[in-house]
Parts: sequence; structure tokens; C-alpha cells
Amino acid sequence: MMTVDVNAAFSAEKTGQLDAQRAAREQQVQANADRVAWLDNEVEQGRMVLDGPNTYRVTQGWDAGEVFTVNRNLAGQITEVIADHGLDTTADGDAALYSAVPAWHGLGNVIPGGISDIAEVLRLGGIEFGVEKVADQYTWNGELRTKPDSFITVRDDTGDALGNVGRKYEVFQNRRLFTFLEDLVARHGVIWQSAGPLRGGRKVFVSMRVPNDVIVDPGGLDDTVQLFIVAINSHDGQSPAQAVVTPWRPVCGNTERFAVRDAVSRWKIRHTSGALDRLHEARRTLGLTVAYAETFAAEETALARTDLAIAEFHKVISDLWDPATEDDSTRTRNYDERRRECLDAMFRAEAERAGRTAYAAEKAVTDYLDHVAPKRPGRTLTEELGRDRALDVVRATALVEGTDDDLKTTAHRRLLTLTRR
Repeated sequence: MMTVDVNAAFSAEKTGQLDAQRAAREQQVQANADRVAWLDNEVEQGRMVLDGPNTYRVTQGWDAGEVFTVNRNLAGQITEVIADHGLDTTADGDAALYSAVPAWHGLGNVIPGGISDIAEVLRLGGIEFGVEKVADQYTWNGELRTKPDSFITVRDDTGDALGNVGRKYEVFQNRRLFTFLEDLVARHGVIWQSAGPLRGGRKVFVSMRVPNDVIVDPGGLDDTVQLFIVAINSHDGQSPAQAVVTPWRPVCGNTERFAVRDAVSRWKIRHTSGALDRLHEARRTLGLTVAYAETFAAEETALARTDLAIAEFHKVISDLWDPATEDDSTRTRNYDERRRECLDAMFRAEAERAGRTAYAAEKAVTDYLDHVAPKRPGRTLTEELGRDRALDVVRATALVEGTDDDLKTTAHRRLLTLTRR
């Protein structure tokens, strides 16, 4: 039986893609006598945007969202292009990351084989700081005033403000996340897979391996999916903490999006008193039972063993999205045609790996909803962040909040009916 370590697979794939893309980008830059003019043209054409002094973000292609920084000499010429790994850094410039296996970006404090000591993981991951809730104060005409029922979360090591919260907001300390995960699986002395801060500590993640693997189509496709529990804590007051079962390890900002995208199940945890003590609810919601793993594996296996003709795939698409008619506008008909063509292409690509099956169809629909389906950021958000950045925020928010979960469930159930033909 072939075992697919999705973390290793992602690491190798991402490394190869980044190396190839950055090598191609460097060659293209080198081919231009004036690197500055080349970058200016990329920005002008909308293929990149300037995120800050000498910092650029790719807006098109598979690596859309990747960030890189350029170094310049005294003459203003670009001498080096450096990829941004997306993690916070320590005082000495190293990435603040702990990982049980070497991360694909090759940065951070890596200890092969992992470690079970919580205090050491906190230190290595750069998340040993505490968070305090202090009064929200301001000065008016020389007088210090306090805003009622308003507080600010503050790091106790740097004093940096992380967000505004209300009176009932309960701070979840980073150490508590580890003990929560230990209690969640009723197992102590676990080996932590990764840990680190994002966005200045406004969010913190930790992850551990789930003992039970999910095998899809044993004896056939033989996909053994190694699951992890990831806890993502927030200190900014903008989102709940959440525990997510996922086959991906969040070793950088990009991987965090995969952790949400590939989640099997999640439990959102509001920052209120006693929330982390309701473990029976978390166990039920996350489905950390043998019955859940068996049911999930059985359904996915059934999909993997069900052949699907392209006409049947089109019928599933029509069940999910009402097809355009002659009475609809030209714009609506064109949009419907482009969506169908896109889904067809994604289905064929997935079918090369998993066969032309209901399993491949489900993956195509999920990927389309997460990464291709149009999202419309509001005017205010667009004005504040710019269209590309606003779209990134909207997509990320949709993934976290499960905006398309109902549609994905409909697709899953519709495809399951085909297994009983």
C-alpha cells in the first residue's frame, strides 16, 4: 500500500514550484538591462503591486499572493531578489517557527523528530509571550480618559497592541492552546509538529498529528491521508480561535490558507469564559472518533470507485448552479460558459491523478469554490486595501467562515447518490 505524506508532498511540490518560478523570474530580470524598468512595467501591467518600500506582491498566475523584496545598491540598481516566507522573525532575523520536520523554506529553528516539551516549543516557535487586556484610553484637552467597555490586547514582552476587544472578551494564552489540544485527544506528551506567530502575534498556530489516518480507496488509489489538528488562536478581536482537522501543516502564511482550505472539520472557539473547557462539544464537532474516520474514508472511497462520465459531471454542475437560458443576458450566458469550461479543465486535471471518478469531480468543485469562483470585495475594503489585496481578504474570510460549505456539502451528497447506481 502506498502512503502519501501530504506534508512531504506539498513541501516537495512547493519547493519545486518556487524554485522554478523564482529562477524564471530572476532570468527574466537579468535579461533586462534595466531591472528597475522591468519591475515598473510589471506593476504597470498589473502583474505585480508595490506593497511597501522595495516589496512587491505577485497578482497573477499560480503564485499569486507571493511576496518578494528587492535589494538596491547606492545607484538604485536592483542587486538581489529575496522571497518572503511570510512568517514573523526573531530579533536576530531568523524566522520564528518551530517544525518537527524541515520546512520547505528552510528557515527557522528546526528540530528533526519534533519535541514534546511545551515550554521549549513556545520558545522555539517564538510564541512564549503572554497577552494582557488593558483599558482603552485616550487624551482629550490634556485629560486622560477611559473608553467604557473597550479594551486593548497587548503583548507582555513588547507592549505592542494587537487589537480592540470588549468587556466579555477572554484572552486565550498561547500556552493554553497546547494544553487544550492535549486534553482534546486525552493524550499528554504528544509530539508537536509546528508552531509559530503570524502578523506580529495577532494570530498564533500550533499543530499535532492525529493518530488515525484516513485511507481513500485501499487497494486502488491507496491515498493514505495523514491528518493533523491545528489550533489557530487570534488576539486581535477580529475572529474566534479555531481547531481544525487538516492534512496540511501551517508552516507559513500560505500554508495557513491550505489548512483552512483542506480542513475536514473545524470547531470555532469564541473568546468567552470557559470556552476551552467544553471539550465534549469539540470532540463531537471535530469528529475525533474511529466512527468519524471510518465514515469519512468510506464515503471518499465510494467516490473514488465510481466512474463519472463528463455528461454526469455537467449534470452535477447544473445541480449546483442553474444553467443560463436564452432569456438571460449575454453577460450571464458567457459567465456560465466560462465557469463550465473552467470546471471541465479542473476535472480533467484531477482525473489524471485520481481517474475520471466522482472523487475527482468533488476535488474539482472544491478547488473551484475556494480559489477560482469570483468574490466581490466591498467598496470600503477595496478603497482601503486596493482591489487585489481586498480580494485576497475576501477569499480568506470566506474560507475561514465556511461561506461555501453548504454548496460543497450539496456537491458531496449529490455525488454520493451516483455511487448507488
